[in-house]
Amino acid sequence: MQLFDLTGKTAIVIGGSSTLGGAMAEALAAHGANVAITARSADRAEGVLSRIAQAGGQARAFEVEATSKSDLEQLLQGVLDWTGSADILLHCPGRNSATPFFDITEEEWDGIMDVNAKSVMLASQVFGKQMIAQGSGSIIHISSVSSGPALSRVFTYSASKAAVNNMTQFLAREFAGSNVRVNAIIPGFFPAEQNRAILSEERVASILGHTPMNRFGSPEELQGAVIYLASERASGYVTGSLLRVDGGFGAMTI
Repeated sequence: MQLFDLTGKTAIVIGGSSTLGGAMAEALAAHGANVAITARSADRAEGVLSRIAQAGGQARAFEVEATSKSDLEQLLQGVLDWTGSADILLHCPGRNSATPFFDITEEEWDGIMDVNAKSVMLASQVFGKQMIAQGSGSIIHISSVSSGPALSRVFTYSASKAAVNNMTQFLAREFAGSNVRVNAIIPGFFPAEQNRAILSEERVASILGHTPMNRFGSPEELQGAVIYLASERASGYVTGSLLRVDGGFGAMTI
């Protein structure tokens, strides 16, 4: 049973040059997908492209601003010109901030919301329409444990990720009749750049104390979840789900 074979599929990984996005892009390629990796500048994707090529996979980089609909439309056309289909969309961009609530400016709020929420809406419009026309597809959003209950000190980020959860379930309902599935992964704490920037020693201790597995995740521990949700054979009846990969963080109370 080739439950996780993605041969012949095309996966678009928006934000695929990041630590977590890159690890998931490598997994998609390793399971046979052609992978389009986006970044604000193509050179940022060189490391991921090199690792995929060394492993025998197929990948191409595209320069894209995730908050620009015109960029996303050009990306779709570039992908269709390359492989002829857009089967899997993995949406990874993220921006965080630990600014105290009363110090948050409108500019910071708008910037985080644009990257974390608006870009999800735009990408789902552009690629969802294509997948509906094709009659199949899998859209995978990256949410966060801060999406609910909200984490302290990351007000705007938490609000933006709660919006991602809501959009995931709304779009799952909207697209289900066209055999397009929409799900989200809720990662716990991983060594991504945006996490390192706001994690003090005290904060780390607090997080680990609330994580039953008592450690951070490694990027490779997201790979199984994304392959599962990407594969129609493995998760063809799964849509509107919020899949936790968080070391038990979401199961804790006191």
